[in-house]
Amino acid sequence: MKLRVLFFSILKDITGCEELEWTCPPGADVAWLLEQLFEKWPALRPWDSSLLLAVNCTYVNRRELLLDGCEVAIMPPVQGG
Repeated sequence: MKLRVLFFSILKDITGCEELEWTCPPGADVAWLLEQLFEKWPALRPWDSSLLLAVNCTYVNRRELLLDGCEVAIMPPVQGG
């Protein structure tokens, strides 16, 4: 399965990209994807507990199953003034 992964804010700086295509096995969930991304970019791991996650523009938890062609957005906590 192929996914589109989007990174926002500081996470773009850490990964060096705004978006990428990622291949995952059938039955993979968001938690699996995050572990793969943490292995590739260890500097993402400190953000783990505060990440906001969305699949196809809907906020999800880490047990959400991924489907072929879906878009996964990974965001740091929202801040504002």
